[in-house]
This record gives sequence, structure tokens and C-alpha cells, in this order.
Amino acid sequence: MLFQISLFIFLASVETALAATAEQWRGRSIYQIVTDRFALPSGASPNACDPGQQTWCGGNWNSIRQNLDYVQNAGFTAIWISPVNQNYEGPRSAYGDPYHGYWMADVSKLNSRFGTADDLKALSAELHRRNMYLMVDIVVNNVMATSKTPDYSTYLFKDASMYHPYCPIQWGNTTSEQECWLGDDKVPLPDVDTRNPTVVAQYGDWIQDLVKEYNIDGLRIDAAKHVNIDFWPGFCAKAGVFCMGEVFGGAEVDPIAMYQGPQALDSVLNFPMYSALLSGFSIPGPQNISAIVDVFQQSQDTGLLGNFLENQDLPRWRNLSVDPQSMYNAMAFNFMSDGIPVVYYGQEQGFSGNADPFNREPLWPSNYTLTPAYELITNLNMLRNFLVNTTDWAKQGTQILTTSPYGIAIMKGPVISVLTNIGSPPQNGTHIAAKTPYPSSTALTNILTCQQWAVGSSGMIDTQYTLGGVPIILIPSNLLVGSGLCGTQLAATAKAGGKAASLASVARPAFSLSIIPLALMWSVLLVFCFFSS
Repeated sequence: MLFQISLFIFLASVETALAATAEQWRGRSIYQIVTDRFALPSGASPNACDPGQQTWCGGNWNSIRQNLDYVQNAGFTAIWISPVNQNYEGPRSAYGDPYHGYWMADVSKLNSRFGTADDLKALSAELHRRNMYLMVDIVVNNVMATSKTPDYSTYLFKDASMYHPYCPIQWGNTTSEQECWLGDDKVPLPDVDTRNPTVVAQYGDWIQDLVKEYNIDGLRIDAAKHVNIDFWPGFCAKAGVFCMGEVFGGAEVDPIAMYQGPQALDSVLNFPMYSALLSGFSIPGPQNISAIVDVFQQSQDTGLLGNFLENQDLPRWRNLSVDPQSMYNAMAFNFMSDGIPVVYYGQEQGFSGNADPFNREPLWPSNYTLTPAYELITNLNMLRNFLVNTTDWAKQGTQILTTSPYGIAIMKGPVISVLTNIGSPPQNGTHIAAKTPYPSSTALTNILTCQQWAVGSSGMIDTQYTLGGVPIILIPSNLLVGSGLCGTQLAATAKAGGKAASLASVARPAFSLSIIPLALMWSVLLVFCFFSS
């Protein structure tokens, strides 16, 4: 009995030590995956997968695990996958099948379409072997039905009293948005009453068990603003891991920022900055750089926000902007400013689907080509991972050095990023000049081209766009030592096996092997004390 108690304490201490906190997520970069669309299982026939058909195409947790090299070699240190819980299993609905994973049935069960419990555990274990994190999408606000009078016995909460009565949402009315039903007459989404004490308790037990059973490192929470805000602190405390919420919105900061903090969630997806980047960089578009400045100046505590250009609910960037350089510059902003960069699968392949369901294309027809966008992401991740693991760069605030109608120059730590909206065609005479804190003649390197720069008089740098509007990422050349970039050697602490992978391998303090011997030591001491008393 004493041994069992000691073993329990040992296991509990290991699990607590391995729980990924918000601070440990700060330096991560995330690759978002729609499980059904990322990769086919080994040996599967690559049949046509038409997103417009709104049905399953065959991806699962095993096929993600088998293709993680593609993600890790680009330098990503985490993945975010579709919800893993049981979905609607009846006849095809008016909007197709639940291939996306968001149509909840009984959340206490897994989605058999995506694999078994052992498959999900294997994916989690493989990510952790690679020193990567697992973020799982969850749906708390609602379940899915095909009528407004569903059979509640099929859900985790089996009584109608645990749901809000049906009402259509009155947008702009907070109470209505939190208590009325999402969906429509064809596919209504019954709204769970997250003020009901039984619901709160059962949801807390469920998420605690899910996180522990599958060693999940973080949660992305769907439709977070449709749940009463005071539900989230207790729920995320039970989960014990980083919580990033979807608070869908536009350019206004305050309505989204209120969902981040001790009163709500660790983090939210940065919809205001997404809107601003679209306004500032898209071609054609207003090219309103001041929109970026406005959001930047209004925002606080941005280091944990999720920075993105695409997701499963929005049109692809290429659908909105015809020039690839517009995406490259906006993407560089997301990686080199405050926040956690999130790349939606296929963005690196230049996918161009419009909104749901056409923005959920299968990835495998791309043949996982190492496109210019993929190479750009790899370089950005390499620099970011190197700085995160050798300095406090992730905690340093971004400052704006200058703006112009043609772009913006920002500085975070020692890195200066000059980003432009002029697009691919060369533009003689167009330039962005910025004053830096570096002395004249300081040697800088553009990590995207390895071109050498020298700081001018009074600390000035001046960009020219005779080769088109490419992003420019500058860092003092002596600070690149150990990064593996631009001909430098990788740091000795990095493991062998590919430049991006090796950088990722030193980026996981939460899973340091030193944790287990410490817990084991306490366990042995406790056993000794029990038996000697």
C-alpha cells in the first residue's frame, strides 16, 4: 500500500512537471492541421478529394504521425489538430459529413473516424519524442443536431435541462450570443448551459481526463466567446495546460482582448491583427499600414496571442491577395513580432480556396513540395527557435521603428524586420528608411538571403526594392553564431538530424529529462520514510 501511494505521488509529480504552461508555449510555433486533410494512410489510394463534397477524405492520427517530418523540418515546434471527440454519426446532413471534427456528439468518446485511443497516444508520444507539443481543438459551447428537438440521450449531457432553450442568436447582444444556438434550421447546434453546476463539474472532469490520458500540451477552444467568460478560468485550471480561445471578430481590439487574462483564457487568436495585416498587405487592397499601427498601439500582453493569416473558417490568403510577396511579408510579421505564429496547413503550398468548405483542401496533391513559402517559414522558424532557446527574445517587446505607405519596420530584441506591401514587381525609387539603435558600420545579415548589410550614419538602414517587395530580416552578424543560418554552425547542444529538426529539439523545457530523476528521487525518499517510520 505504501509503495502504491509513493508511486501515485511519483506519477502525479511527473504529470504536473510535464504540463505545458502558457510561458512554455510563448516560444512555440504552431502548424494547424485538419486531420482528415493532411495526409493519407500508408498504402491508401490517392483518390480525388473534392472539398466541395463535404465528406471524409481519409486522413487520421496515424497518417499525421507518419508525416511529421514535413512539419518538423520546417521548424515548427507544435501542431494543432482537429477536435478528437466523437462527432455526429447519423445520415449525411444538409451540409455533408462531419469530416472537420466540430460536430460534437458525446465528447467523452473519441472520433473513431480518426483512429483509436492507441493511435492518438502514439501521435502524442511521437510528438514528444521530437520535443514538439500537441494542441487539440475542443468544442465546449455546443453539440450538433439535425433538428431543434434532438434526442439528448446521445450526448454527454443527457437531459434538456443542461442546455439553453432554442433561440436564434441576435448578433451584438452578448447574452444572446452566449445562450442562443449557433447553426441554423438545417444543422442546429444545441447550446450547452455552462452555468449549470453539473455541466461545469462534468466538463472539468472530462477535460482533466482527456489531457492526462493523451498527454495533451495545449487546447484551442472553439467558439470561446459563445460561453460565459467566467466559465473559462476553472475549466482551464482543471485542464492544467495552455488555453487559446477562438474569439471570432474583426479589427476591434477590446471585444476580443477581454477574453484574455486571469478572468478568462491564457490566450486568444489575434483576429484584430489578422484584419490589420489583410488591410495593410493584401494586393489588391487598401494597403493601409496605419491599420497595423492602430492595432499594435491598442494591444497589450500580446506575447501569447495566436498570430495567423489563415484558418479553417477564413478564405485562404491567396484567395484574397494575388501577389505571393504580400503573404511572405505578412507572414514574416507574424513570426518576427510578439505572439505565437500559427500556420494553417496548405498555406505554405499557396492554396487558394475560398471560405468553408473550399479552404479545407487535401494536402497530398501538393506532394509536400518544398515551395518558396515553405523555405521562408523554415528560415523564420530557424531564427525564431534559435533566439527563443538562447535568449529571452520571446519575452522582449516589439517596437515600431518606422512606417510609410510602402510598409513598416519593426524591432524585437536584436532583430529588425522591414516589411513592405509593394508586391513582386521591382520598384525603382521606392524605399523604407529606419533609424536603429545600432552604431554606424555595425555588420548585419539578412537571414532570408544571407546578404551582408552595414548600418549607416546615425544608425540608419535604408531598403531598396529594385528586386521587388521582398521581406528583409536583419540581425547583427555576430549573433547568428550557433544558429545554423547563413553558413554558421549549429550550436553544440542541437541534435543531429536536419537543421530545423535539431533546432526544435532544444526547444522543449517542459519535457526535460531532468524532471524524471528529480521526481524519482522524491519518490524514493518517500518510500524510505514510509518504511522507516
